[in-house]
Amino acid sequence: MSKISKLNQNLIIRKIDKGTINIQIDNNEMLQSIVGQFNQNLKELEILTKTNIFFRGNSISCKGKETNLKVFSDAIKFLIDKYALTSLIEKGDILLSVKKNMKEEESNIKSFQQLIKTPRKSVIARSGKQSEYIKALKENAITMSLGPAGTGKSFLAVSVAVTLLIEKKIERVILSRPAVEAGEKLGFLPGDMKEKVDPYLRPLYDALYELFGAEKIDKKIETGEIEIAPLAFMRGRTLKNCFAILDEAQNATETQIKMFLTRIGENSKLVVNGDPSQIDLINKSQSGLIKSRDILKNLDEIKIIEFDHTDVVRHPLVSKIIKAYQKKNINDKN
Repeated sequence: MSKISKLNQNLIIRKIDKGTINIQIDNNEMLQSIVGQFNQNLKELEILTKTNIFFRGNSISCKGKETNLKVFSDAIKFLIDKYALTSLIEKGDILLSVKKNMKEEESNIKSFQQLIKTPRKSVIARSGKQSEYIKALKENAITMSLGPAGTGKSFLAVSVAVTLLIEKKIERVILSRPAVEAGEKLGFLPGDMKEKVDPYLRPLYDALYELFGAEKIDKKIETGEIEIAPLAFMRGRTLKNCFAILDEAQNATETQIKMFLTRIGENSKLVVNGDPSQIDLINKSQSGLIKSRDILKNLDEIKIIEFDHTDVVRHPLVSKIIKAYQKKNINDKN
């Protein structure tokens, strides 16, 4: 019997009347993780499901419309399965458990199938598209992902890279991106090459620190297991036994992306991530991300994943902001 099914045996859901259900969870550690500190998770669930939730002992009662009660009970089932696999409930899991665009049963199964275990935390797919992306990262030599901020493109790529490094299936992780300013003039940056490039790679560092811890990451950078390389410095190399990530690829030209992809060597995986809506090049037409997608889309060996605002896993307002800007751009064109 699986760990999930064993924990589900400790879950009892009773319908008290037409507008009330009672949920009893006998595993105290799991219950506390789901409830959250100072009942914070239940408070968030109450808002998201538009219900009234009451908690006492190992019993959670929920009052509301029948459709909302189902959303709540399905959310609890999802959180139990998440805890069973990772022994952890994170803040983002609460929103995920009731996210409107998910087909609960099918998507939850896909999410858990694509579990990534790293030293500090376990990572699951938070949407069907993320599940597809993780699968592509594991199975394909080259993966391209396009989509808005907050869809997990960089974080998931780093998660898979870290896992392969720990399992000694690769020898190095290489992080690269074009050194293009995001509209601001940063001026002269002092220091060696790593210090000059670090500000541009901060999102990848944040992911590495979260998954590994700062001390371990700094040590692996010193030993060369993790390498920081500006895109311009990739020319002429052959990448063997490594996992290389080109981030912010919307700021790379078609020629630069071609150069990066043709570095691939034996036992290596290359990932190209970018957001076509955030091009920082002075001449935006020079961006090679969309052009490269169109050129390579018919190659079976290259998997292309395209995210949209429904895949955003940051604050729910991010998805609304992206959608509003997309609507404005469409209106401007018309």
